[in-house]
Amino acid sequence: MRKIEHIGIAVHDLENSNELFSKLFGQPAYKTEEVESEGVKTSFFMCGPNKIELLEATNENSPIAKFLEKKGEGIHHIAFDVENIYTEIERLKNEGFTVLNEIPKKGADNKLVAFLHPKSTNGVLIELCQENTCL
Repeated sequence: MRKIEHIGIAVHDLENSNELFSKLFGQPAYKTEEVESEGVKTSFFMCGPNKIELLEATNENSPIAKFLEKKGEGIHHIAFDVENIYTEIERLKNEGFTVLNEIPKKGADNKLVAFLHPKSTNGVLIELCQENTCL
């Protein structure tokens, strides 16, 4: 893992949250997109060299909707940039971590992503991210 890629925050209302975080950071989101396969709409903010991702559910079956129902708004995950997501998945499986999706999938912001189960990471959902050069 090379660095924290972004911190994901689950929100009920992306439009209102975009206004709030625009005021907080003094600039608008640089990108908004929908990841239909995950049932989520996202926006990204820069805060110095760091990225913050806001996530709003687009349907009641999405992982974000379930998270919001159970825990409310707040930090959803921490994402780490990796050089080779396939190698990192294998390494982490061999170290005993529970990988939620062993085959990376297309995520937001032009990334291939995979997640580690929070039960194997002290309650923190970890996302692995690799720039997707094939998109």
